[in-house]
Amino acid sequence: MSRWKPCKRRDFIQKLQKFGFSGPFSGSKHQFMIYENHRLTIPSNDEYSVPQLRIMIREVEDILGQQITLKKWDSL
Repeated sequence: MSRWKPCKRRDFIQKLQKFGFSGPFSGSKHQFMIYENHRLTIPSNDEYSVPQLRIMIREVEDILGQQITLKKWDSL
C-alpha cells in the first residue's frame, strides 16, 4: 500500500493547476493561487513534508468541495 510522500513545491503547484487553480501570483510574503473566488497561500519552502502537505491538501479539499485521495493525488 502506498503512503503519502514529501512533495516538491513545483510539483504541488502543477497538481493544483490540474485541479483548476491559476497562478502562482506574488503576494506580500508568500505566493498564492486562485480558484474561483478562493485564495490559497503557497509556502515558499522547496519541499513540503508529509504533515505540511496533508494540511494544505485539506485546505484544497475545502476549496474544491471534494476529497483528494492518495490514489487521485498520485495520478495527477
